[in-house]
Amino acid sequence: MPVVGVTTYLEPARWGAWDVTAAVLPHWYLDVLRGVGLDIVLLPPADEPAVTLLDRLDGLVLVGGADVDAARYGATPDPTADVPRTSRDESELALYRAARERGMPVLGVCRGMQVMAVAHGGTLIQDLPSAGYGTTHREQPGQFVDHGARFDDGVVAALYGRSEVVVNSSHHQAVESAGSLTVTGRAVDGTIETCEDPDADFCVGVQWHPEHPDRREADRPLLAAFAAAAERYRSAR
Repeated sequence: MPVVGVTTYLEPARWGAWDVTAAVLPHWYLDVLRGVGLDIVLLPPADEPAVTLLDRLDGLVLVGGADVDAARYGATPDPTADVPRTSRDESELALYRAARERGMPVLGVCRGMQVMAVAHGGTLIQDLPSAGYGTTHREQPGQFVDHGARFDDGVVAALYGRSEVVVNSSHHQAVESAGSLTVTGRAVDGTIETCEDPDADFCVGVQWHPEHPDRREADRPLLAAFAAAAERYRSAR
């Protein structure tokens, strides 16, 4: 069975008698990845990430979460931006770059796609509402909204087709420039929804949340394609 590394949040958390900072991850990710035949190793943030751990893995998932620090792409933080998660930014950028050097399959989800874009020299829109985009991508934190998207040539278009499909959304930042990645899908208002590297076996970022329980059937083809790429990588190494 392929084993993939999945990044985690590092946030204040409470359970039982404890109220501490913890490396946490919504169980949704575990459910959906195990559902397509993957085993999982959690990769918590670290100021000096042990990227050599990737030598034992078959794929990398960059999950959603807080905003990427604007300083990572040479911008001044917008007043609406989250407090920087410095160790998480450092870890995920390092892990992503190391995974790409190895030719490892990568799936980026929401923030994960934004990390990918920044790693490729791209930039982010720091506040979609004030940028004038016509679609609501998040009514308030912790809630999801649905909207249409279309996909061009690439992995995602092959899986979903080119007619308009419905995706879910909960973000106030988005990719402005994907750098050296290829933009292969946009929301109906033009917001970037998918980025890919066409030269990789599987290197895909999506702005929506395929791990959400409501998306399990709709997004199973995407997760299954990632799992198949992880199996190919495992067999070849």
